[in-house]
Amino acid sequence: MSDFKSEVRDGMRIDWDVPVEMSDGVIMRCDVFRPVEEGSYPAILGYGPYGKLLHFGEGYPDQWNRMVEQHPDVTAGSTNKYQSFELCDPEKFVPHGYAVVRFDSRGAGRSEGYLNPFSERETQDIYECIEWTAAQSWCTGKVGMSGISYLASNQWQVAALQPPHLAAICAWEGMNDFYREWAHHGGIQSTFGRSWYKPFILPLQHGKGANGYKSSMNGEWVAGPETLSEEELEANRIDWHNECLKHKLATDEFWTSRTPDLSKVTVPVFSSGNWGGQGLHLRGNVEGYLDSASKEKWLEFHCLEHWTEYYTDYGVNLQRKFFDYFLKGEDTGWKSQPPVLMQVRQVDGSWQPRNEHEWPLKRTRWTKLFLDAAAGTLAEAPARDDTRIEYRGLSEGATFVSPPLAAETEITGPIAAKLFVSSATDDADIFVVVRVFNPELKEVTFQGHTDPHTTVAQGWLRASHRKLDRKRSLPYRPYHTHDEIQKLTPGRIYELDIEVWPTCIVIPKGYRLAVSVRGKDYEYPGGVGGPGVKMLGTFTGVGPFRHDEVRDRPPETFDGDVTLHTGPKRPAYVLLPVVPAKAK
Repeated sequence: MSDFKSEVRDGMRIDWDVPVEMSDGVIMRCDVFRPVEEGSYPAILGYGPYGKLLHFGEGYPDQWNRMVEQHPDVTAGSTNKYQSFELCDPEKFVPHGYAVVRFDSRGAGRSEGYLNPFSERETQDIYECIEWTAAQSWCTGKVGMSGISYLASNQWQVAALQPPHLAAICAWEGMNDFYREWAHHGGIQSTFGRSWYKPFILPLQHGKGANGYKSSMNGEWVAGPETLSEEELEANRIDWHNECLKHKLATDEFWTSRTPDLSKVTVPVFSSGNWGGQGLHLRGNVEGYLDSASKEKWLEFHCLEHWTEYYTDYGVNLQRKFFDYFLKGEDTGWKSQPPVLMQVRQVDGSWQPRNEHEWPLKRTRWTKLFLDAAAGTLAEAPARDDTRIEYRGLSEGATFVSPPLAAETEITGPIAAKLFVSSATDDADIFVVVRVFNPELKEVTFQGHTDPHTTVAQGWLRASHRKLDRKRSLPYRPYHTHDEIQKLTPGRIYELDIEVWPTCIVIPKGYRLAVSVRGKDYEYPGGVGGPGVKMLGTFTGVGPFRHDEVRDRPPETFDGDVTLHTGPKRPAYVLLPVVPAKAK
């Protein structure tokens, strides 16, 4: 096949819309950016649904404008003509001796086929795209994968298939457990899929054609070339949100077919997570790092918005250092890089870089703070008397506050909560929110994945999904099977172990910790406001990762009275990873 255009522009040889036939006959299309000089180069490949021909700033102006205004290094050293959403900028890699290959995923952009995100067929496509790339005369045979979010999540999937020429992956803020991290937090449906699929994916479905975007990169229809009717488009795609709603257990084939066996991931891994990534990616970056079988793997944590650090000098330099070593064989010093890199968050929104050698940190002092329902406090010992507090199931619940901290305290790592709960109905949804307040009792929040007012940490559990996998559970990371629904007997008290996603914060002396146990999503008490992403709606503290699907949470079941029980017989607590300073 040779029906593509090739030209030299901006110091690169660019092959537009190269057709690649898959094993089932469907044609994928990619753009290849490579040095003008003849030769063979290692390739960095990305595969996703966001339109390889759509300029980042034209498709997602809120994110792009904020990023480049606040971080001028993002645009420095590049014409920025080829910036595409969640893909690397070829002008930051091609001059350093790489070919950058960008594929539209099946059914999206310029690639044919049925649109079915993260499906087994998509993963097989990526395998075949990797092997096609490695076989090209301009490639050395070594292929690395890089990208954010969707384009990171599918790296875990394809790496588990072990393509012979996949040499390394850089999974930047990418999940891998599609049930627990995308669709059903603790068994409660996240409605992110609804707010994502329609504004982000459907405008880029293959066949949108002249009813969609025209590319400023080469003048072609981003999701063309043909233009299909709305009826034809609908027939050629999955109904993502409703499919997520339909498949309620993790053992459903819909989820197991999408979730990789991380024990089969053996290539070098750079897993990059965002402390503010509650509700989608952070857990996946940690679990991917821990559970992959790779002998050479690194875990990184950063701050700021979902996209920013991937494009800053900080992120680009890390990526090049990693790929230069594993794709080119250059001595970049990466081999001596400690396994864990982190930006340690401060309450003023700043951070301090620090290297560590394991996760969780060995020097962690696992510390229980016990809830007292009568006093509304967190304390180092259980309450003397058995007490309880009752709240409506869809309400703000109850908040438990510690005394002022006697010394500066760092909390870095996974968190777990143990609660004793009874319900007036046969189920209850529990939202656990870890919070920090300054001496004036004003809450400390952070710029998160998308929301400007993200709290310190969050966890979720539907009481009927309380069953634990005893082999995979750890004291600081409960692991639920989500393989059956165990309804409650109204009025009976149940012991619940709740996973709270990892966090990092240094809390000054005199500040207070708090834990809220709620029946609905956290809401920032300072009100709605601050910069967000208009395409994802109004943010209230949890970004687009809400749990407000009434079909999943009917009030007759989930708005009954819920009672929290505390005291010596039922010592409810939150287990915190308190990290002492490194010995000098």
